Amino acid sequence: MTYRRAVLPAVVGAVLLTLSLWWAGASAQALRLPGAGTMLDPQASLQVRLLLGPWAYDPPSEMLSGAAYGDLYRTAMQIRYVTVFVVFLVGALFLVRRLPPVRPRTPALLLAVWTWSLVAGTLAALVSTPWLISSRGHGSYRLLPQLASVIALGQQLTVFAGLLAALGTVLVARMAAKDAEDVDGAEEPPRREVPPRAARLSASVGTAVVAFSLLVLSYESVAAAIQTSFYDGGMFSEPGDLLRQWLLLGFWTSPTSTALTDWLLYRLLDALVLAVVWWSLRLLPGLLTRVTVPAMALCGVCATVLGLLVSQVARLPLNSDAGGWGPLYVLGQLGGGVPAAITFGTLAGVAAVVVLRMADRRKTAEVPGSAEETAEA
Repeated sequence: MTYRRAVLPAVVGAVLLTLSLWWAGASAQALRLPGAGTMLDPQASLQVRLLLGPWAYDPPSEMLSGAAYGDLYRTAMQIRYVTVFVVFLVGALFLVRRLPPVRPRTPALLLAVWTWSLVAGTLAALVSTPWLISSRGHGSYRLLPQLASVIALGQQLTVFAGLLAALGTVLVARMAAKDAEDVDGAEEPPRREVPPRAARLSASVGTAVVAFSLLVLSYESVAAAIQTSFYDGGMFSEPGDLLRQWLLLGFWTSPTSTALTDWLLYRLLDALVLAVVWWSLRLLPGLLTRVTVPAMALCGVCATVLGLLVSQVARLPLNSDAGGWGPLYVLGQLGGGVPAAITFGTLAGVAAVVVLRMADRRKTAEVPGSAEETAEA
């Protein structure tokens, strides 16, 4: 699919994502109106406000008085919404171009665009955070820990808003692909033939990169050392919280129970993340219309985020507070670990494509030699 035809699905998805988040954020102020508490109990109302608060456009009531603080907050939210629109648009455009929504690629495109929406939300939070912190009136106090805490908020809402945006993107992309086939007579893009051994090796190398964060850096003692090794005083001497967001895919706390079965179940969830990443990286070279470094890096991020989401859903029955399950509980447990997935998913995709290219060069170097031997015989 050409970029000219891919731009409309990407724009539709970006608009759906931005409007969904804006509508949800605007609903946060409605919960403060008199009588709104009669529909929800106080605890549920508080949970909803916490989930919607990171995308609320109007300044919260507890903000410091003064027009300047309110203007800073609105500027931060304007930057956040513009950034989420632009980042999603660019990523979705590239994904629709490299994963056209034909029969074998449609589910892959849907999952890739969905997980990319979480990346867009995380990057939007990162870009807008300096203005948001300044609007609270204490931007110089523990700046990096504040930055880490703000980035971690708001991604739960993006999980469901991103699913709506992904569905809209894929539906419009399928119509655009069908229209291109009817008008131009273009045939379905063929799947690239990838040697199974090379595909498995590249997927294993990429998964090993993700495993380094999930199993090594996220190990309790290593994670604790990362987070507590910078407390020496000074404004920029506390990057531990920020590093935790961008380096640790796992949870650096053990299960509350000391039973061996609980520990094994949590390790199985880690293995589930790696299995999803490996399988995604194994299939991607054959699904992409062209295997390039940007395409594999972006898809590596999507594969890692997908692995995290699958693991977080499977983790729900293991949590001790799962007795009061409900939509709010499920929503609050999703969307974590995206900053670290951006870091190591990018590295995993790059490592996988490097291995693939080395395998292609080795195969190309072996073919002429075998042909010459056949001619001499």
